[in-house]
Amino acid sequence: MSDSPREVAAAHTPPPGGMRTFVQVLINTAAANITTSFLWFALTFWVYLETQSVLATGIVGGTYMLLIALFAMVFGTIVDRHRKHRVMVLSSIVTLISFLIAGALYLAQPESALVDLGGPWFWLFSGIILIGSVVENLRSIALSTTVTLLVPVERHVNANGMVGTVGGIAFLVTSVFSGLSVGFLGMGGTLVIALVATVLAFAHLLLLRIPEDTPVPDESHAKALDLRGSIRAVRAVTGLFALIVFSTFNNFIGGVYMALMDPYGLTLFTVQWWGVVLGISSLGFIIGGLVIAKWGLGRNPIRTLLLVVMVMGVLGALFTIREWAWLYVVGIFLYMAIIPAAEAAEQTVIQKVVPFSRQGRVFGFAAAFESAAAPITAFLIAPIAQFWIIPYMRSDVGERTWGRLLGEGEARGIALVFLVAGLIMVVAALLAFSTRSYRVLSEEYREGVVDTDAEAGEGTEAGHGAAGAAPPSPVFPTSSREAAAGSAGHDRPSSL
Repeated sequence: MSDSPREVAAAHTPPPGGMRTFVQVLINTAAANITTSFLWFALTFWVYLETQSVLATGIVGGTYMLLIALFAMVFGTIVDRHRKHRVMVLSSIVTLISFLIAGALYLAQPESALVDLGGPWFWLFSGIILIGSVVENLRSIALSTTVTLLVPVERHVNANGMVGTVGGIAFLVTSVFSGLSVGFLGMGGTLVIALVATVLAFAHLLLLRIPEDTPVPDESHAKALDLRGSIRAVRAVTGLFALIVFSTFNNFIGGVYMALMDPYGLTLFTVQWWGVVLGISSLGFIIGGLVIAKWGLGRNPIRTLLLVVMVMGVLGALFTIREWAWLYVVGIFLYMAIIPAAEAAEQTVIQKVVPFSRQGRVFGFAAAFESAAAPITAFLIAPIAQFWIIPYMRSDVGERTWGRLLGEGEARGIALVFLVAGLIMVVAALLAFSTRSYRVLSEEYREGVVDTDAEAGEGTEAGHGAAGAAPPSPVFPTSSREAAAGSAGHDRPSSL
C-alpha cells in the first residue's frame, strides 16, 4: 500500500548546499533566457519597423506560442525522465545551433529578402529564431522542478521570489537593449550579440553540477510524449484541470496583447524609446516579485489569482483609453507589478499538490494547453484589427461612435480591442469565483500534496535526490510563489 501523501513528501531531503546550487542554476537560466528573449524582442521590433504590418507581428507572436503549445508536453516528459542539468545542456545546444543558422541566413540573403512577407526567407529566418527561443522553455520547465529538487521547504518562498525578481531584471535588460540594438546596430549586430551571449551562458552551464539521481525509466510509458501520464496526474487533483482551463481562457485574451501591444507602443515612441519604456515598466515586475518573496500569495493563491486577473482586466481596458504616452507607461508598470502574483498562483498549486516525479509532465501539459490559446487569438485578432477595426475607427462613423469614450488618435482601433478584452477578463474572473472547481481546488491546496501514483494504482516511478525514490513536492507553507515556466525571459505584456 502506498504511503500517504504527507509521509511521501516528508521522505525528501534537499542535498547539502542545494540553495547555493539553485542560485547558480537560476543565474545561468536567467542569462540564457535574457539572450533568447533579447533576440525575440528585437525580431518583433524589426519586423514591425520594416513591414509596418500588425498582421506580421501577430503571426510572429502567435507562431511562438503555437510552437510552445506543440512541444510543451514533450518538454515536460523530457524533464521528468532525465537529469535536469542534461536537459538544460540539450536546450542550450539547440538554441545555439538555431541562432548560428539564423546568422548564416542573414549573411547569405539581402535584408530586403528577409523582410519580404511574400517570400520564403522571412518565414524561414523568423521561424529559426523562434525555434531557438521556444527550446529555451525546456530550461524553464526544468527550473520549476529544481525548486523542489534543491531548496528546503522553509525557503521555497525565498527561492520563488528570487525567480520573479530575476525575471523582472531580465525583462528590464532585454526590453531596453533590444530596442537600442535594433535602432542603432540593426538586426545583423543584434544577432552577433545574441550568439556571443549564448556561447558564454553555455560555457558557464557546463561548469555547473546539479546533484540528482538518474530518474528510473518508466517502462509503462516509454513514449517521448507521455500524454496519458500527464492527464492522469492532472485528473488526480480535483479542480486542477479547471484551473488550467481558466488560465487557458485568460490566454485567449492574452493573444490580443501579443498581437497589438508592440504596434501600439511603436505608434507612441521610436523603437529606441519603446525599448526603454518597456525596461522602465519592468521595474514593476521586479517590485512585484520582491513583494511576493516577502509576503507570499496569501492563504489561498487561487483566490489571489482571480483577484489579480480582475485587476489586470481593468488595467487592460483603461491604459489605452486615451492616446497618452504617460497613461500607457503607468498602465504597463502596474500591469507588470501584478504579473508575478498571477503567474505564481498556478505553479504554486502544482508544486504543492503534484508529486515531483510528475511535475515536469504537469507543467508541460499546462503550458501546452494554455499556450495553444494565445496564438489562436493572435492569428484571429491581427487580421481583424488590421483590415476592419483600425480602418473603422479611423472613419468618420467610428470617430463619432467611439470618440467620446476613446478620444482621438492614430491607434484608437487597438484601444477599442484592448477595452473589450479587458472587460471580458473581469467578467470571467467574477464567474470563476462561483464555480465548484474553485472551492474544491482551494480545499485541495489547504490539505497538501496529492499522491497521484497511489490514486492511479501505480508504484513510484523515479529516483530523486537524496531520498532516492520518487518523492512528491513537499508541503508548502501557507503562501509561496513561483514565476511561470518561461517567465525568466519571455514574460511581457504582449505575450501574456
